[in-house]
Amino acid sequence: MTDQPRIAVIDYGIGNLRSAQKALEHVGAQARLTNDAADIDAADAVVLPGVGAFGACMRALRSANLEAVVHAAVESGRPFLGICVGMQMLFSESEEDESTTGLSVIPGKVRWIPSGVPRPHMQWNQLHFTGTDPLFAGLDDDAWVYFVHSLAGYPADDRAVIATTSYGAELPVAFRSGNVAALQFHPEKSAETGLRVLSNFVSKVGR
Repeated sequence: MTDQPRIAVIDYGIGNLRSAQKALEHVGAQARLTNDAADIDAADAVVLPGVGAFGACMRALRSANLEAVVHAAVESGRPFLGICVGMQMLFSESEEDESTTGLSVIPGKVRWIPSGVPRPHMQWNQLHFTGTDPLFAGLDDDAWVYFVHSLAGYPADDRAVIATTSYGAELPVAFRSGNVAALQFHPEKSAETGLRVLSNFVSKVGR
């Protein structure tokens, strides 16, 4: 269909990134897994997924010469979504790897989940919305999503937090900075709630 929004899912050669692509296709996008700068530049929206470790993902992104491409996509004003470690990469730094800098799209630091609870946080958990964001349109106040993470993002500006979850403490897990949204949870693994989040993202993509 020619009216399907074109979404570039950035492939920097690490982890299984295809599940995010398939979920975006399921909700009506023309999603393409790509490491080609021209493809990413031509897309209507961009998604940065990620699994594994912060440092390894940042090094892979830089080795693929995609760091500047990510910044260009963000600065273009097009809808941009970071998922899981892709969310963490948008921050300035992470306690998981102090020697590696992040993208600094969302100024702040990724920190270990407080001690006293098992790490990783690997389970379904409830979102607590801190305001109204179009990404969460149509979701119930008791929306549950699926997490797999040992660290959480803490932005320099608390107003960037659009949702938290309770796990040993109230953890920030979703963020908004202009055209950029970022999610610690996996929408592609979060059943109907996750598909609604992705559908909301796709619905805001203009041609």
